[in-house]
This record gives sequence, structure tokens and C-alpha cells, in this order.
Amino acid sequence: MQKLILVAAAPLALAACSDRADEARGVDHGETLLSVSASGQAESRPDRAQFNAGIETFSRSATAASEANAEKIEEIVAALRELGIAEDDIQTQNVSVQRVRWGDRKGQYQASNVFEVTMDDPDNAGAAISAVTEAGANVLSGPSLTMSDPEEVLNTAYADAYAAARGRAEAYAAAAGMEISRVLYIRDAGGQQGRSWVRGAQAMDEMAESVAVRTQAMAPPPPVNTPAPESGSPGMMVGTTRTNVHIQVDFALREK
Repeated sequence: MQKLILVAAAPLALAACSDRADEARGVDHGETLLSVSASGQAESRPDRAQFNAGIETFSRSATAASEANAEKIEEIVAALRELGIAEDDIQTQNVSVQRVRWGDRKGQYQASNVFEVTMDDPDNAGAAISAVTEAGANVLSGPSLTMSDPEEVLNTAYADAYAAARGRAEAYAAAAGMEISRVLYIRDAGGQQGRSWVRGAQAMDEMAESVAVRTQAMAPPPPVNTPAPESGSPGMMVGTTRTNVHIQVDFALREK
């Protein structure tokens, strides 16, 4: 008799479960789930420029190479200070002294000192590069143009993405004779800001991950130290940097 009662109660329990909210997606009874993917964009003018500059010197002794290098570095830094660049905006990246083991300078010592310069006025980066070149810098890379507050630009792009998702959801709902009841879920799927990849939520699906891999594969390699031009730097064209982000939003729809 007890077995018969338990079996009869099972269908009642299943029926009760069907009236509860979908715990996995948050949809209540009588609602319809709509999942929308959307993109947002924002453009901004870079307000920061960074470049690397330095000097390589050679001599028959390590001491002589280092002393010659230090003297030239002082001249290069002095040229930057004349342009109003603060000492806090000049940071050493690499200092080395090593013996040359091949080529025409085999047996000599090479002293190298490379530093990074950060400027809050990208328009003057060209003048700064010309100044360090004229002061004797023979190693140069950059400049890279960025935003001092990239998060502000990202927030603008994400707001644009959500507005696009909301508009698309409203169009779907109107076509189905429904209306948006509430927002269930918002996922940040990342994007790209200039040459930098923007990481999204950890719970990315395989498609978002493959987009990240392709974006990184297509991005140009980072700049490397190259000999500075003899005639200085051309004029700067700062332009604008585009930020693209992607989101997924789950909406609950209900009958009007």
C-alpha cells in the first residue's frame, strides 16, 4: 500500500515543478526567453603618446663604453626637458653592457640604455622624437597612441551596445505581439580597443574565444627597437581610436 501511494505522488511532484521559475535561466511561468547579441562602438582621440628612445655606444673597454653612453643619455634627457617633459615621464627600460662576439665590432663592448617617454600631448610627440634623434639617440621605437582613461571610452561603447540590444529585443517583442518584462542576464563578451584586446567575462562561449584568438593573430606585432632616422621624425597624425565591444543580454518577454 505504501508503494502505491509513493508512485501516485510522483506525477503531482512533477506537475508542481513545471509551475516554478526556470532556475537555470530565470524565466517565470508564462514568460518567453529572448537572448540577444549586440555590439557597441565609441571613438575617441588619443591623449597620450609613448615611445622608446636610447643610445648604443661601443668601445674597447666596458668602462669606456658605459661612460660614453651615460654622457649621451644626459644630452638626450636634457633635450626632452627643454620640451617641458617632466623627469617622472621618463623611465628606464633597459641598461646593459656586453661584449660583442661577432661582426665588425667583435671584441668591443656595447653599452645600451633605453628609456620610455610618456607624453600627455600626442601632437608634440613628433617634435620630441626629432629632439632625441638630434641629441644622438640611435635606438627608437614608437610612438604608441593611447587614452589616459580607456575605461571611460569602454563604458560609452558598452552603453551603446546595451541600447542596441534593447532596441533589437523591443523589435522582436513587437513582432511577436509581446513586450519586455525584465532583463535576466547580461554578459560582457569583450571586444577591441585600438590594437588592444578587451577581455570579457570568464564564461565566454567558444565563439567569443575564437574571435579573441583571431583578433590577436591579426594584430600587428609590438614595436621593437630600431635605429632612429637620421633626418628626425615626420609630423604626427593622432587621428581617433575606435573601441568595439560585444555583449549578450537575456530578456524575459510576456504577452501584452
